[in-house]
Amino acid sequence: MRESILRPMTPADLPAVLGIQAQCYRGTLHESGAALASRLALSPATCWVAAPAGRPEALAAYLFTHMWPQDSLPPFDGLLARHWDGGELTWFVHDMAVAPAGQGQGLALRLWQAARAAALDAGLCSSRLVAVQSAAGWWGRLGYQQIAPAGAALSAKLAAYGDDAVLMEREV
Repeated sequence: MRESILRPMTPADLPAVLGIQAQCYRGTLHESGAALASRLALSPATCWVAAPAGRPEALAAYLFTHMWPQDSLPPFDGLLARHWDGGELTWFVHDMAVAPAGQGQGLALRLWQAARAAALDAGLCSSRLVAVQSAAGWWGRLGYQQIAPAGAALSAKLAAYGDDAVLMEREV
């Protein structure tokens, strides 16, 4: 197994992130650089990348997470900004991808653990995500369980993530 270094994501990483996204997701699940940059700006402490040791610019994986109102979903491919006042917040795991060259090294779990530690430091107690491309089983092994969206607005936002999108949650 090659050694990889985990570190917080920076705006300079976004071109490489978009390259990994293109390798890992079907076209309907590609988000714009502006949308991903807004997620990084919202919560830089909980967005992480993995790179081979000695080659920090050659990313092998990435993870975008951020806090979000518990009773809502962020829009798919939408620009995010902090727009909540009060109410319960959740740690929203937005997007994780491991490039084919980085697969089989445990990078996804390591990224999730690093971001989870930052979420715990921020005082977040629950986590939500939308699993796509048949990833619900992997997230289930981390303790996430499928939940039904509450209401038409949440159902509509979930549908924007694709036909196979599954809303899931767990305690942090």
